Amino acid sequence: MHIQNFKTLSGDNIDSISCENGIITSIGQKIDNDAQSFDAKGLLLAPGIIDLGVFSTDKPAFKFGGITRAILMPDQKPVHDDPATIKYAASKGKPDFWVHPLAAATKNLEGTHLAEIALMKDAGAVGVATGHDNIIASETMLRVMEYCAALDMPLFVHSEDIGLTRNSVATEGETATILGLSNAPALSEVMSISSDMYLAEEADVHIHYRQVTTARGLDLIREAKARGLKVTCGITPAHLFLSETAIHGFRTFARLSPPLRSEEDRLACIAAVADGTIDVIASGHDPRAAEEKRLPFSEATPGMAGAETLLALSLNLVRDGHITIKRLFDLLAYNPAKIIGINAGSIEVDKEADLILIDTDAPWQVDDMIMPGKAANTPFDGLPVQGRVRHIMKGGKIIY
Repeated sequence: MHIQNFKTLSGDNIDSISCENGIITSIGQKIDNDAQSFDAKGLLLAPGIIDLGVFSTDKPAFKFGGITRAILMPDQKPVHDDPATIKYAASKGKPDFWVHPLAAATKNLEGTHLAEIALMKDAGAVGVATGHDNIIASETMLRVMEYCAALDMPLFVHSEDIGLTRNSVATEGETATILGLSNAPALSEVMSISSDMYLAEEADVHIHYRQVTTARGLDLIREAKARGLKVTCGITPAHLFLSETAIHGFRTFARLSPPLRSEEDRLACIAAVADGTIDVIASGHDPRAAEEKRLPFSEATPGMAGAETLLALSLNLVRDGHITIKRLFDLLAYNPAKIIGINAGSIEVDKEADLILIDTDAPWQVDDMIMPGKAANTPFDGLPVQGRVRHIMKGGKIIY
């Protein structure tokens, strides 16, 4: 397959890209007239999005959003804490979509007994995760980290100090006070990041903070990177474009974990994307049924459907001048691939030919009534956005 007449992320004048046997074989070389070709008609060619840390395999949502690979959290039913569940998860999307599962750090994600991490790596796990919660016991966390370091596997952690956040549903501040919601200080994230960072330094493990959402937490990440620690971190569009005021009216679609933060923290997160502190933007895709969300705020399940809106929302960072389009796809594809160690995420010879073609200016409106995924619990319902994926190529073959 040969692709021609496309725009590039860097703006370079490249005539064509050729793919064979699922791999990019040449860039910019003249196309044989007899070869099968695809006219991209001026669309932007980008690597397929690698969504780092989803909670559900949701192929319709992923296809709509241009996601070609999903890194699946172990918080499933049953929990992915043994080789059989890992192997099954890794096979679910093929051949047109790849799921890369993360292994549960502890049995049933209960934070006490270590799971069989080595066996799960052999079964296809690309990393280890603590799940929706963190591991409370420092001794257990250190053992998990040492195990991951020995196996050369990244550890994905959730950063909230449960001693501060227990039973809370919002961030401490004016909004939570007005609504009368149980709340916890944003310091809970800082405490958790700090504790895990000292343990990670001791174990010499690659630690990935799945969501860092506060200014003080991001300062800790900067300091760790400056000291040369193996630290990366991510964020979702919700914490980049919404603040705690979005929960006014007890909007349960805006009940998230971690909860939405102050406007000052939100702006600090955008600055951290711009200066390179944040490595990944992920959807945090966690589709929830209506009966889990149409409840009193404190009883509703946290989480949002994010796969369909990940690209369109993230493109706002480019339009607003915070980052370049190339940097955006470092956040969406290149860095996620590097963190989990797969041969994808960029447009280079000998890389997997997972590609998307995007109409970056195409207008549409987020509508929870017609979202294609398993559920439509998005806090961005009704928002006008721009940017639509027109074609997806998996292994050099058009699948969407």
